[in-house]
Formats: sequence, structure tokens, C-alpha cells
Amino acid sequence: MLKTAIKPRWILTLILAMAIASVFVLLSRWQFDSSSDSAPPAPSTTETVRPLTEVLQPLTPLLATGADQLVAVDGAFVPGSRILVQDRLHDGDEGLWVVQGFAVDGSAVDPAADPDAGTADAVIPVVLGWVETARTARALPEQSGDSTVVGRLLPPEGPRVQRPVDGQVPTLSTAALSNLWDRTAYAAFIVASEVTRDGVEIPFASGMEQVVVGPQPQETPINWLNIFYAIEWVVFAGFAFFLWWRLVADDHRRSLEDAADAEEARSAGDDVDPGEVPVTAPAAPSPEAPMRSSRTAFTRSGPAPDSESGTLP
Repeated sequence: MLKTAIKPRWILTLILAMAIASVFVLLSRWQFDSSSDSAPPAPSTTETVRPLTEVLQPLTPLLATGADQLVAVDGAFVPGSRILVQDRLHDGDEGLWVVQGFAVDGSAVDPAADPDAGTADAVIPVVLGWVETARTARALPEQSGDSTVVGRLLPPEGPRVQRPVDGQVPTLSTAALSNLWDRTAYAAFIVASEVTRDGVEIPFASGMEQVVVGPQPQETPINWLNIFYAIEWVVFAGFAFFLWWRLVADDHRRSLEDAADAEEARSAGDDVDPGEVPVTAPAAPSPEAPMRSSRTAFTRSGPAPDSESGTLP
């Protein structure tokens, strides 16, 4: 079988199988790398308060390295920007988040990057607290004036379509709030843990509970579906070599069969003696042949008829 495998065509086929298997192995490695998400930042990093401007800029996505970070930001609450976010749980009770826009000092977007942004500072949504009903929220005064907000920076939620409710949104989507406020917004929001004005902490209004968001758990989640795909690509790589071996084995088997047929034909030719001449038996005479011969002999041996009488003497 080795002689068959080293034929030029099978060597080229082996190189092709190796190339295909290499691609499958690279795909398997990519699936293995994708099966485990990157570990969240350590609490020693996220629990240290950093300025928002060092972590995130307007019109840029919030990366995993910046999510869950405690940040401090100076600016002013935007009047008339309060909104309620539906379907929020607090100690097992369902209610709403009270959110208000906060203009960040020095965050005006360069007109070259966004001509429609204008000259106003970018706005980031700030979760001020939780209320049980919308009626309770309407009785609370809005935050206003220059302030400093300290809280946890979180990624935005995806938008959800539903019948609009005045003053309420189904999810905390910064894109939807940017359209609602007609202002450039950060691609993140802050869950406030402390709001101060001129160095004096502003207590949360009566009837509104503080929303507490702790650091992310440090377990690295595993996606078992990606692991299954990775194993599948390894099987495909092995199948490429198996298919090559099978083709070589079939070619080798055909070669053995052709050699056996040729040997059998040569052996049959050697058994025949060239000096022997085959004897052919004569063909059997036809049943009518003797009768025709007898009549002919009888007619020729008899006397000739008399020419005058036409009778025999």
C-alpha cells in the first residue's frame, strides 16, 4: 500500500487534505476561544472611583473593561428630562426606575465627528432611584442644578417596541433616550449611589428607594455550544485524512485485483500446447444425400430406351 500512497497524485491529494484539516483546526481553536467570555474586571479595579472622562467618551461604545466601573462625573441635571423605566424589581417588588438626564461638563462633541451634535454637552442617563408606582414618581421633585454624581457605569439595554406610555419607556436604551431628549447621549448609564451639590450630599427624596448594583461575579461563563462546535471541527479535520486514506486503499485494492487478473490470464495461456492441432469431427451427412446418389447411379447404369418405340427392349 505504501507504493500506492507515494504516487504523485496521492501525495498531492494528501497535501490538499492537510490544508483542509489545518483550516478546520483553526476554526476549532476559534470556537474554543469563543466558548469562554473574558473575565470581568477585578473588584479592586472597578471599586475604585474614576472620572467618567477617563473611562468613556461620547459616541463610543462601552467596552467590557469599562463596564461595572464606579465613576464620578461633574455636570448639571437637564430640566424636564426625567423618565420612568418600566418593569424594575426591588426586593421582589415590581416598580419603576426614576431616570434623569445629566449633562457632563466638557463633553461637547466635536462637530467634525457629529455635525448634528451641536455645542451642548453630552448627556448620560442617571438612575436616581426606584418607585413602586408612577403616581409616586410624579409627586417627587426633579433634580436640578450643578451636581456631582458618583455611581456604577453600566452598558445600555436594547430597545423594545411597545405601545408608548407618557413619561415611561420599556427599557433603558440610550439610543431611544437620545432621540427623546434630542441630545447627544453616552452609550451607557449610571446607577447613582451618591449625589452631591457644593460638597453637600443630597438625600434621596422620600418615597424613592436607592438602587444598589454590586460588582459583577468573577466566574467566567462557558458557552457549551461553542465547545460542541469546536469538537465538531476537529472531527471534520480527522475525516479529511480518513477520506484520503480510503481513496488510497481503494486504489491499492484495484491494483491488486488487476494484477491477479493478469496473472490468471497468463497462467491460462501457459497450459495450452502449441504443437497440438485440434481435430475436427466430420459433419454428419444429410439423410437425403444417399437417396439422391442411388437414383443417379441407377439411372446411369440402365439400357437406353428405343428411339422409335420409346420402350425398353
